[in-house]
Amino acid sequence: MTRPVALVTGASRGIGLAIARELGSTHHVLVGGRDATAVHEVVDALPSAAPFVADVTDEAALTARCAEIDRLDVLVHSAGQVAFGPLAESSTAQWRAVLELNVIAPTTLTRLLLPGLRASRGLVIFVNSGAGLQTWAGFSAYSASKYALTALADALRAEERGTVRVTSLHPGRVATDMQVELSALQGRPYRAADYLDPAEVARAVRLAVELAPGASAESIRLS
Repeated sequence: MTRPVALVTGASRGIGLAIARELGSTHHVLVGGRDATAVHEVVDALPSAAPFVADVTDEAALTARCAEIDRLDVLVHSAGQVAFGPLAESSTAQWRAVLELNVIAPTTLTRLLLPGLRASRGLVIFVNSGAGLQTWAGFSAYSASKYALTALADALRAEERGTVRVTSLHPGRVATDMQVELSALQGRPYRAADYLDPAEVARAVRLAVELAPGASAESIRLS
């Protein structure tokens, strides 16, 4: 393998798919996702790729899959879950689900892959959200998870400084299924042109990846 290796979670659709396509021109992409059929469709469309089919909330499955990776240069956390609604109408189960996928899963995956990332002096990119910097009414669980993800990135950066680079990427509203759902809940029409194109988020990932080894984009905010 002469290409650098990048693992992108949530890479079968939306932002993750755009990132996989962007990095596919230069990297061997490990395409992460739960749906094997969707993952293999992405793999087949890229110049150099392999499937990474796993439920990122299943630690045993992740451990087994990570053991198969013998080299990693870039880890992009794009898988995530949205949650809408005020705190008063939420449930403990809903909070646990969103925190499990948005915070605990990337923590676990990063920990499992950290030895390889240290060996390559690699890069971890957390695809976060504007909600990881500012919150609004009706986004309590989602914002809490994204603020926690910001803190996770900050802590990892401090712990691995000089060895592994860490980037927090905070896009505003992106034209994905999340915005379709949110528009429906708010009773307004959805127009993709009103939002960021996922390809713009992918280009921000490219920016972080292509910086010189001694430079680091610690936080990128897109709007």
